[in-house]
Amino acid sequence: MADNGTRLTEFILMGFQLQAELQLGLFFTFLTFYLITIAGNLGMIMLIQSDPRLQTPMYFFLSHLSFLDVCYSSVIVPQLLETLGNNKMVITYERCATQFFFFTLYASTECFLLAVMAYDRYVAVCNPLLYAMAMTPQTRLGLVAAAYSGAMVNTVVRTGCTFSISFCKSNQVDFLFCDLPPLLKLACSETKLQEQVIFLFAFLVIITSVSVILVSYLFIIWAILKIRTAGAKAKTFSTCASHMIAVALFFGTIIFMYLKGNMGKSLWEDKIVSVFYTVVIPMLNPMIYSLRNKEVKEALKKAFKRIKASQESKT
Repeated sequence: MADNGTRLTEFILMGFQLQAELQLGLFFTFLTFYLITIAGNLGMIMLIQSDPRLQTPMYFFLSHLSFLDVCYSSVIVPQLLETLGNNKMVITYERCATQFFFFTLYASTECFLLAVMAYDRYVAVCNPLLYAMAMTPQTRLGLVAAAYSGAMVNTVVRTGCTFSISFCKSNQVDFLFCDLPPLLKLACSETKLQEQVIFLFAFLVIITSVSVILVSYLFIIWAILKIRTAGAKAKTFSTCASHMIAVALFFGTIIFMYLKGNMGKSLWEDKIVSVFYTVVIPMLNPMIYSLRNKEVKEALKKAFKRIKASQESKT
C-alpha cells in the first residue's frame, strides 16, 4: 500500500546516487566486469564440454557453477547498468518480485552446489578407488537436482514472505536492486514474523551448506596429513584450493549480508557487499579455477592451439 492507501505498482531503485562522472565511471566498470563474467563462465562451460580430459564429476559440477554465475549475475547487472545510466530506475512491482525470486533461487542453489563440490572433493581424496563408482552420472544429476530443489523451497518461502508485506512508507528503494534489507525499510505493517521465517530458512540453507563443506574438509585435511611425502600432500591439496577460495569469497559475503543483522550496518555497506557478490565474485570464479588448475590450463592451451591452427589453415 502507498501513503494514499493505494497498492504500490512500482518501485524506484535509487542506485548509488553519485555525481554524474562517478556514475558513468561505475557504469563502464560494471559493464566491463559483466562482459568478462559472461565470457569467462561461458568459456569455462564450453571448455569443459569440448575437452575429454575434463569429463569428470568435478568439472561437471564446475560447469553448473559457471552456469549459475552467469544466471544470477544476469538477473542483477543489466538492470544495475540501467540504473547507473539513468541515475535511478523505475521498476514495476511484478518485475521487482521476479528479480527477487530468481536472484534468491540462483544464489541459494550456488550455496548448495558449493557444498556438493566439497563432498565431491572428499570422495576423490578420501576414497579415490571408489570415486568413479560413487560419482556416477546418475549420482551427479541427483546431487545437482537436490541443490536446485532445496534452493527452490527457500526461494518460494523467502519471496512469499517478503511480498506479503504491505509497502507504504515510500516506493523509493535505496539500493541497487530488489533485495530484502531495503525492502523491509519500506514496510508499514509488522514484519517480525516474516523476518523470522526468512531468517530461519536462510540460516538453514547456510548452516546446511557450511556444515557439509566443513565436515568434508576436515576429512580431507586428515587424509592429507596422513600422506607421507610433501610433494604428494601439496598435489592433493591443490585439487581443493580453488574450491576453498570460491567458498571463502561467496559465503563470507553472504553471511555478512544476511546473517549479521542490522547492528552497525549501513545501506552503503550493503551496497558495496552486494556489488562484490553479484558483480565481482561471478567474474573471479572462472579465473580462480583456471589459474590454479593444471588440467584447465592445459585444456586452455590445447584450445588456443586449435584456434591458431584453424586460423592458419584459412590463411
